[in-house]
Amino acid sequence: MRFYIETYGCTANRSDESIIKGILRSKGFRQVEDPASADVSIILTCTVIGTTEQRMLSRIRKLSKVSRSLIVSGCMASVQEDLIKKVAPESRILPPDKIDQVYDLILGRELRELRVSKTSLPRCFDDLRAPIAVSEGCNFSCSYCITSKARGRLRSYPIDEIISTARRALKEGAKEIQLTSQDLGSYGLDRGWKLQDLLKGLNSIEGDFMIRLGMMNPSSVKKRLEEIISLYRFDKVYKFLHLPVQSGDDDILRMMNRSYTAEEFVEMVERFRSEYPDITISTDVIVAFPGESDERFRNTVELLKRVKPDITNITRFSPRPLTKAKLFDERVPTDVAKERSRYLTKLCREISRERNERYVGRKFRALVIERGKGDTYIARPSNYKPVVLQEEVRLGDFVDVEISSARDTYI
Repeated sequence: MRFYIETYGCTANRSDESIIKGILRSKGFRQVEDPASADVSIILTCTVIGTTEQRMLSRIRKLSKVSRSLIVSGCMASVQEDLIKKVAPESRILPPDKIDQVYDLILGRELRELRVSKTSLPRCFDDLRAPIAVSEGCNFSCSYCITSKARGRLRSYPIDEIISTARRALKEGAKEIQLTSQDLGSYGLDRGWKLQDLLKGLNSIEGDFMIRLGMMNPSSVKKRLEEIISLYRFDKVYKFLHLPVQSGDDDILRMMNRSYTAEEFVEMVERFRSEYPDITISTDVIVAFPGESDERFRNTVELLKRVKPDITNITRFSPRPLTKAKLFDERVPTDVAKERSRYLTKLCREISRERNERYVGRKFRALVIERGKGDTYIARPSNYKPVVLQEEVRLGDFVDVEISSARDTYI
């Protein structure tokens, strides 16, 4: 039999994709590139904001028309089955915590109420990057977030299974292990396990490869700051920290149910940079959250000017179903929200370019990880900055580079 698969959204979905591929290939399925020629099509969805939800529904509708059979997984499958069924009544639903049963679903069997450790499942790694989910779910309850509703409470996977999965990925040709979760900073708190032990085991695997740590909630980083700082001392770990601040105003942070202050976020970033001056700091900001006055917005602007993140992902507030923030009053007018988004985008591009210009003239050892535009390649040095290479190199090799120029998104 033949299957077709499309994946959208976060690295956790790409990790789930590798499991679905592994299960189906172990059953003799062959992957194809055209949904019309497949016996079953699978789409892993994202529903983090409203515009993404609409794109997903449009794609589900189109796939349902050309596919013999359609399975919808990802976050929408957990919390928006009704919307899926409206556009694709014959589709079948596969929630993220049941992807181990994808073969049973194809055979028409009922899904069982049984959760397994995803790290114990078959995998298919066919890329230099290997996304591995180390946990599922999140114990925080941010007022705007639908993902925590879709993925449930924190469930950490065993360290030995994660290390075994990483070994398998490296044996199959991976050069970059991407540890993913809804909040990597919370890993092991439900089981009494330490992130330090996980990274020590991964770093000790023989071979020339790198490890990228996934997103961490500042609330969890605050609680175990020194332990998390120590993770970046391992030589195979990229000096890259994704730490979403969401707002620079304490009142907005309280309404978001983020259990840290703007000043605590600043102190965390300063602590990481004092230990690792070249670390790349990536953050997220939600613009126009309900109640965001001009003064509260200015507080976010001032925080970004003070912290100077290397990367800032800006999203306009989108009311999501099942969340408390959907019911909040004091909505920011659309035209104001758009203007604030444009202003922050321009500001953050300037900050990013300024940060990147620090590296001009410096030399690094970098991993060639993907093809770029035209005849270029993208390599990643120890701080995970994307370095554009003009010369012919080989994917998966480590090369010596000297930075000659800087843009806002690459060097």
